[in-house]
Amino acid sequence: MDMKRKIAVVTGANSGMGLSTTIGLAKENIHVVMACRNQQRGEEALRLAKEKSGASHIELLLCDLEDFDSISHFVEQFTNKWDVLDVLVNNAGVVSLKRKVTKEGYEAQLGVNHLGHFLLTFLLLDSLKAAQKARIVNVSSGAHKWGRIHFEDMNLETNYSVMKGYGQSKLANILFTKELAKRLSHTDITVNALHPGAVSTNLGINRSTGLGKSVYKVLNPFFQSPDKGAETALYLAKSTEVDDVTGGYFYKQKPARVSKRAKDPYLAQLLWEWSEEELSKKGYKK
Repeated sequence: MDMKRKIAVVTGANSGMGLSTTIGLAKENIHVVMACRNQQRGEEALRLAKEKSGASHIELLLCDLEDFDSISHFVEQFTNKWDVLDVLVNNAGVVSLKRKVTKEGYEAQLGVNHLGHFLLTFLLLDSLKAAQKARIVNVSSGAHKWGRIHFEDMNLETNYSVMKGYGQSKLANILFTKELAKRLSHTDITVNALHPGAVSTNLGINRSTGLGKSVYKVLNPFFQSPDKGAETALYLAKSTEVDDVTGGYFYKQKPARVSKRAKDPYLAQLLWEWSEEELSKKGYKK
């Protein structure tokens, strides 16, 4: 491997935006580690990514964001091979029409979309700090605008709905971005979030029940391609225009407005403290 080549990690890299982001970064001569939860799908995506990018500097490591042990194992494998991490793209996301919980017992959308990425980022911070100028890119959504953080029932055990859960997780992405940017302001690491737009992926399809397929088929012609959706993530990952920008939220490669809740520093601090406490319960401490 060329040691001068930058290194990136992309979560949820086996399909959709994650795969497009992987291909785009590889084309820029960045060594990409695809963090995927499934070996077979990951290997298929790896082959496709190499084919479409024309690059060989892409590899696969398994990482299931529902499982803290899997996240820890991924980080152990990564840090055993590399001393630095230049770009972390927290892209993976789930949408669950029916309430589900992760291996750790968290409501799935909060557990994967927020808490899994919170832990992954936390464990990779030393590698990011070792880079000359690292970037963290968090894929959020315009869905954050209807979200709120349900501290009284974080796992939505009562009155669950997919919109309630997804909105909470996407708001959490932005609050995490802003609080992390503040806490890393003394470093050379920038942290930004984005709304990719309505992207044509399998994100909203429950493969086990088939729920959502009819809605997906109707709306799919109006969605943009994963390549289009990945443009802002790639912009935040590599553009010199955002070298010193941190704590921002972008849409179509431009700064965008966020909801009143997403701008609340006290709410961001409370969510951070809750997240740290949950990780501490599982044995992960500062």
